[in-house]
This record gives sequence, C-alpha cells and structure tokens, in this order.
Amino acid sequence: MHHILLVEDDPFLIDIYKQKFENTGFNIKIAKNGEQALEALGSERPDLILLDIVLPGAGGWEILERIKSDPALSALKVVILSNLGQKEEVEKGLKLGAVKYLIKSQFKPSEVVDKIKEILAI
Repeated sequence: MHHILLVEDDPFLIDIYKQKFENTGFNIKIAKNGEQALEALGSERPDLILLDIVLPGAGGWEILERIKSDPALSALKVVILSNLGQKEEVEKGLKLGAVKYLIKSQFKPSEVVDKIKEILAI
C-alpha cells in the first residue's frame, strides 16, 4: 500500500481527496498546515507528498524548501497541488524540487489520483 501525505487546509478538499485516494488503495495522512506536515515527516516517510502552497503558518514554499534542503527528506517526491497557477509559480515549484505541479482547477480529483499513480509507477 502506498502512503501519501496530503498537506491541505480546505476541509472540503481534504474529504474529497481522502476518499478518492483511500478508494484507490492508498493510505493517506492529512496535515492541515505546514507545522503538521513537518511534524508528520519526523515520524514517518510517505511515498509522496501532495502539497498545497497557500497554508496557514508555514506555507508550501517554505515546506518544500525545508524538505529539499534536509538530506534525510530530500529524496521524497513532492507534487504541488495548488490554485496558484501563474507560470512563475509553476516554474518556482519545479525549480525547488517538486516532481509535478498540478493546478487544482485543471484536474478532477480522480485525475489527480491517476497522476500520482503515474508518478509512483503503479
């Protein structure tokens, strides 16, 4: 079973993505802010992190930078899932080390699950 850490603060989206991933056989853990995400990474390593950018507290950019600068975490696959869709944001996310940048409004939750399956080669 593949483990996903979803870093998202919108309760509606959390419910949708949690259900979609669990129905597809994933084990999904939720972090509602940057501090919870970093805390979760201290205790276990997911196969992939699905990371929003706009979060309360430490934002997605800071979390991504901290993950990629930590030798123990830098190999983790991070996929950004955000409403921020300007070219500059996408380029920044990929430059900082995200393997993919998905704009929420352009993908149905089931399509996000399919993209994650592709990335994990399932």
